[in-house]
Order: sequence, then structure tokens, then C-alpha cells
Amino acid sequence: MARVQLENITKKFGAVTAVNNVSLEIPDKQFTVLVGPSGCGKTTALRLIAGLEEASAGDIYIGERRVNDVPPKDRDIAMVFQNYALYPHMTVYDNMAFGLRLRKYPKSEIDRRVKEAAEMLGIGGLLARKPKQLSGGQRQRVALGRAIVREPKVFLMDEPLSNLDAKLRVQTRAEIKKLHARLRTTTVYVTHDQVEAMTMGDRIVVMKDGLVQQVDTPLNLYEKPANLFVAGFIGSPAMNFIDASITEVGGTFRLNADGFQVEVSRELAGAVKPWAGKKVVFGIRPEDIADRALASNANPAWTIRALVDVHEPLGSDVILYLTAGSHSFVARVDAHTQAKMGQTIEVVFDMRKMHLFNSETQEAVL
Repeated sequence: MARVQLENITKKFGAVTAVNNVSLEIPDKQFTVLVGPSGCGKTTALRLIAGLEEASAGDIYIGERRVNDVPPKDRDIAMVFQNYALYPHMTVYDNMAFGLRLRKYPKSEIDRRVKEAAEMLGIGGLLARKPKQLSGGQRQRVALGRAIVREPKVFLMDEPLSNLDAKLRVQTRAEIKKLHARLRTTTVYVTHDQVEAMTMGDRIVVMKDGLVQQVDTPLNLYEKPANLFVAGFIGSPAMNFIDASITEVGGTFRLNADGFQVEVSRELAGAVKPWAGKKVVFGIRPEDIADRALASNANPAWTIRALVDVHEPLGSDVILYLTAGSHSFVARVDAHTQAKMGQTIEVVFDMRKMHLFNSETQEAVL
């Protein structure tokens, strides 16, 4: 087991910069997730760590060893791919044992490792089968098993759940987390799914256009996003963004948008004061907006009227797509709401949980 460190890593493909001067330290035993939209550079960063791509600039360390010039087979890493990459003519046992045989491990050691990994993954009864006789979830477990038997310093996982159906994805997600808790091997996991990232990562690296936007715990990414991109990418449904301005009247600050006005929470008045008279982007998460009819002790100064455009019941709650003035936004409200499409209702913003962004730099200011 070992830490992984990237120092000013850049990777260019011709005129395209896939990874742009990225510095990142992944501590020993940590489960770190690289997340971002397609084309953000997360898979390229993973392939650089694996040695499948050569860095254009910068240094890569696994443990204390600089590995820029070390071939993949000698980096003591194991990689799990999106497409499983199993040998179709081999049994599960042989697929899992193949890498160990190439490294000339004794038969008894290979047998021990394969059977231990198979039991750990619940595929002990499938060792004699071939990949075509397995379901997608079982194939993914075999791919994980093949990585586990290596007992590497670092696991690298490139969107390993993307080919599974929704239910199996959730189940396998939990299994990988339990596996990590048991093995405590440093793991770098790539996904475009922010729910996967939030539920699995000890720490999350959010990337965009080859740049690291923020590195933090799941809770801090959710509560304290560094900029508009992170705020909009983390959370489902995404955070609402509304162009607004701040005014001060008699020591009370108000947030003014086209079509409505709400008062800033007293607790946040000090933080908002420097932005009085300036244009800002107001951010509020859908779960921080409530149906006024169901909210007890709702603050009238945080209440606005909005038109219900779409009503989406989810069982445990309801997603409302709303319009107020020229602004459209989304609210996640209690399942007992009586709001109907085409109806105008009152909704309450929890202004204690508001976010504020600089409209020019897009950086968070609150």
C-alpha cells in the first residue's frame, strides 16, 4: 500500500491539453474519486498513474518512488476497466490466476489467493464457469477479483459500474466500499456519476477541462462548493442559480432578483455586507426550498410566489419545476404537497443555507 502523488502533471494530445498542470496527493489507504463530465481529463489522469499514458510534463510518485519511466507491469498497481476485459476462453479461476502465473507465483499461493478473493466477492461457486455463462454483475466481480489477487499497492478503477443496471450498480457500489474497508488498499476511482462519487469517496477530486476545481470530502463539496461549476455538478437535482443583487435597507440585507425579493438571514449578514450594491449569483439547493403550505413557522421574508410548471412525484418526495419572474428553478418538497401543474403556490427558501457566487469570477463568496 502506498500514497500516490501527482506533481504539476500535464498531458497533451497534439494541440489538446487533456490534463493541465494537476498537482494532487492521494494518501495511503484512502479511497479517492476523480469525478467530472466527459472530456474533463479524469480517465487520462488515471491512465497516467497506471503508466498507460506518458506525461508531457510533471512527476508521478507511487510511494516514494518516481514512476514516470517505470512500465505499467512494474508499478505494483491493479486496474479494473469499464468493459471487464476478461479472457472469454478461460474459466473464472484462470482469469483470476492469469496475472499471478505470468509472475511465476507458486501454484499453492495462486490457489490460496484466487479462492480467498472469490469467497470475499461471493463468486466461490463460479470458478469453473466461463465469462459467457456469467451475468454482468458476476463478470464485474471477476474483474475485481483479478485485481485483488495481485495484492497491489494501488487499485485503479475506471468507471467499473457503468455497464451495470441501476439496482446492480447500487449493490456493487456497496460491495466495493466494504472491500476497501477490509483491504485498506489505496484506491483511485474514476466516474462521471456524482452520486457514485458522493457515496463512495473518502475524498473527491472534481475536474473540468483538465483542471482540478476542488478536492474535498463529500460533505464539504456539498456544503461549501468552491465555485459555480462544483456547486452545479454536486447534488441531485442540481443547485439552482439565480442572477441577483444585494441591497441594504436599515441594516437588513435583501436579495433582489427579477420577479421576487427575499431577505438575507441575519446570521449571514456580515458575510453578505461587502456585496451590497453588487451583482451576484444566488444559489439555493432544491432540498432547501419548501412548500409554504407544509412548512411550520415559515419566515414570510423568505417566502415567494411561483408557478408550478412540472410536478414529478418520486414517492418519498416531489420535484417541482417552478417559475418566478424570469427565473426557473427546482424544489424538492414533501410528498404530501397539494401543488398542481399550472397552479401558483408559495414556496419558502431556507436562507440560512443560501450560497453566493461572484458573477464575474464564478468563485464562491459565501
